[in-house]
Amino acid sequence: MKMFSKLMILFLLMTFSAASAQTSIYSFTVKDYEGNDYPLRQDSGKVMLIVNTATQCGFTPQYKQLESIYEKYKDKGFVVLDFPCNQFNEQAPGTSEQIHSFCTGKYAISFPQMDKIEVNGTGEAPLYTWLKSQSGFKGFGKGLKAMMLGKLAKKRDKNYKESPDIKWNFTKFLVDRHGKVLARFEPTQDMEDVEKAVAEALTE
Repeated sequence: MKMFSKLMILFLLMTFSAASAQTSIYSFTVKDYEGNDYPLRQDSGKVMLIVNTATQCGFTPQYKQLESIYEKYKDKGFVVLDFPCNQFNEQAPGTSEQIHSFCTGKYAISFPQMDKIEVNGTGEAPLYTWLKSQSGFKGFGKGLKAMMLGKLAKKRDKNYKESPDIKWNFTKFLVDRHGKVLARFEPTQDMEDVEKAVAEALTE
């Protein structure tokens, strides 16, 4: 058991080192929901909000607010990049195409939606390894939702506070026009705060 733990730690260190070596977010290419390459360099010069999402989560209604922010600021150089993920209680079932159909039908999203990925563990997307190396977990904040999510996270990992891993669906990373990660928002963060940060980043 001790040997497994040591190997796991070694793997994580190697993964984070490799990701950190990719100093620019624009070096990553991901897949969109149709399986086509989506080089992040095509969003160079834009403010990006990168979100891991799910369609059957208590935070799923945030899709409506994400679309509202996108519509409000897209002409100023802002984009939302949506990465469905099924790692948290399997709340993003179905294919990427099915997820896209749901999101466009129910929430009328128009921002780019990507292929389903993993954001933690041995199969995590390299982009998320890099994002987590740039901005770690700083807490869920206060309130009932924060308390409930903290209990849920502790069940999954008793040392969750020390880990930069994504804790739940709708964690967001705000990236400035130069590719620097400005902030990480946990799903419990008020979406008004997220919008304020987006607006501020667009003025810089």
